[in-house]
Amino acid sequence: MPTFLGARNPRVDAARDLLTKKGRKQQGRFSFEGPTLLREARDAGIPIEALYATKAAYDATPLIAQCEHEGIAVHLVDERAMKRISDVETPAGILAVAPVRLAALEDIFRNPGVVLLLADVNDPGNVGTLLRSAEAFGAAGVVVGSLGAEPHLPKVVRSAMGAIFRLRLAVAEPADLQGRLGGWEVIGLAADGEPLGALPWGERSLVAVGNERHGLGRWGSFCTRWGAIPMAGHAESLNAAVAGSIALYEASKRRPG
Repeated sequence: MPTFLGARNPRVDAARDLLTKKGRKQQGRFSFEGPTLLREARDAGIPIEALYATKAAYDATPLIAQCEHEGIAVHLVDERAMKRISDVETPAGILAVAPVRLAALEDIFRNPGVVLLLADVNDPGNVGTLLRSAEAFGAAGVVVGSLGAEPHLPKVVRSAMGAIFRLRLAVAEPADLQGRLGGWEVIGLAADGEPLGALPWGERSLVAVGNERHGLGRWGSFCTRWGAIPMAGHAESLNAAVAGSIALYEASKRRPG
């Protein structure tokens, strides 16, 4: 049987710390909630280090017992403790802890393909949606600007719907890309750019999506071309998630191979 932990147990405190950037960095771990994400993580081969579950969730979710049988530490907690470690108003009763795994930039840029650059995109919902779109449209990897929302922020993980477990992700500063983009076409999204459908997408294309308020900012100097999404209506712009998703779809249609 799993161990029972009270709301002030040090293990519960450690899980609660994973809600913060500092805690994730110190522990090298992140947390995610619910049976669907747990199943997605396991299917993707993500090593689960610990599970926290209410008695009701434990009894209703055979997957938890399966994890326990495989040697994963399972801890029962009461509703009070679950609310302490959860990021949502109504917790699902299951929280998993896994190691943060980031790819090296050289791995992301080694082979041809489409790579997504999130140029310090701040909104977690937009970041999560863009990660989901990156996977859906076959991106080779995603580079996340260090001043934007972290890829392992709980809301980002929820919005990504499991894509974070399968994508190659790197967090970077602009200086980290210096000297790595030889042979890559860097396409920044801008209202005054060329229509995306008219761009000659190459074998190595980096699609740069800017910050919701400040655009590409410190990442703009990398752009070799600028692409725009033609709009027939009166809207002045699209949000980052919509614009980036359209660009990724266009890239998936038009790039060689």
